[in-house]
Amino acid sequence: MNGPSLEATPQQQRALERFYYYEARLLDNRQYQQWLALVSPEIRYLMPSRVNVMVDNRARGKEEMISVDRELEGPDSLGCPIREEGYIHLMVRAERAFKINSWSENPPARTRRIVGNVELVGQRGEELSVLSNFHLYYARPGGESCVYSGQRRDVLSPAEQGYTIEKREVIMDYANIEVPTLGLLF
Repeated sequence: MNGPSLEATPQQQRALERFYYYEARLLDNRQYQQWLALVSPEIRYLMPSRVNVMVDNRARGKEEMISVDRELEGPDSLGCPIREEGYIHLMVRAERAFKINSWSENPPARTRRIVGNVELVGQRGEELSVLSNFHLYYARPGGESCVYSGQRRDVLSPAEQGYTIEKREVIMDYANIEVPTLGLLF
C-alpha cells in the first residue's frame, strides 16, 4: 500500500470520506453494535508492534533505508503484533462495554476521532485499499487524557451502508508506549 494513490472520482472520494466520518461518529458515540455492522465476518484486524530500528546504512540513498515498514512486527515476522483479531474478538470487545462487570470502562472513556488524509491506493475487483490517518483524543474521568495518532491501512468492499471493513491494519505512531490502553477500536 505504499504506492501512489489511484485517481478516485470525486464521488468515490466523498463516499470513502463519509464512510470514515460515519465510522468515527459511531465509535465516539459508543454505538459499538452499529459499528460492528460495518465489519466483515471475515475481518482481519491487526495492530503490529513497532520496534525502534537503526537506520540501514547499506540502503543509503534509497527510501527503504528509513521505511516505516521496517519498524513493524506482525504475523509474518519474528515479533508479535499487539493485536491480531477476527470478528469474534471484535464482537466480544464491543459487547464487553454493556457488561455489568466491565469496571475498566466504568465510567466510559470519552473519545473524539479525527480522520483525514483518506487516500485510495489500490483496487482489486471491487475491493478497495485505502489509507487514512487518525488522531484519537481519549479522556477518562479521574485520569489523564492523551492523544493517539496513527495510520490505518484498510481493505474495504462495497456494501449497502457504504463499505464493509474486510481488513484493518493500525500503525500507531509511538516510540515508547506511554498510553493508558491500546484496547481501543481505531
